[in-house]
Amino acid sequence: MNAEPSIEGQYHTMMVIWASLFMSQVLFLVLVYFTRPQLFRFDFARPFLGESGRGSGSTAALIIGFAVAAVTAVLFSFAFKRRLNERAAAEQNTAHVQTGLVIALALCEAASLFGLTLAFAFDYPYFYAWLALGIVGMILHFPKRDPLHAASMKKTVP
Repeated sequence: MNAEPSIEGQYHTMMVIWASLFMSQVLFLVLVYFTRPQLFRFDFARPFLGESGRGSGSTAALIIGFAVAAVTAVLFSFAFKRRLNERAAAEQNTAHVQTGLVIALALCEAASLFGLTLAFAFDYPYFYAWLALGIVGMILHFPKRDPLHAASMKKTVP
């Protein structure tokens, strides 16, 4: 038997990983819906950076910090995935493609977890913006066969 799985087998594995982590995003929404249903009333009159009053400066700074961290995580997900795909092609190692996908999806999930933290710890009504960012990032990381093919091509030596 061949010790290395076929390209199709690796692609299917990546699809299962992607689908599992994508479904976790849906489960995050369900979790918030059943534990904090008041956050789904969508009162757009509430300020985006939190309620004004005592300690509002620290809440605004925290929300901005979480936003910066989430956007940075999603941007880094693309950089890590691209770097590992390049490394996979250079080393002819398809395992790096799967590693790049897992790291990219984990970073997108981190953005969603920041939103979950805001929902549970601060009853922040705009938590869904962070979940949307994570979901969009995951959709953009949908697995493709091209990096696997690029990493599995055998180089010919002249």
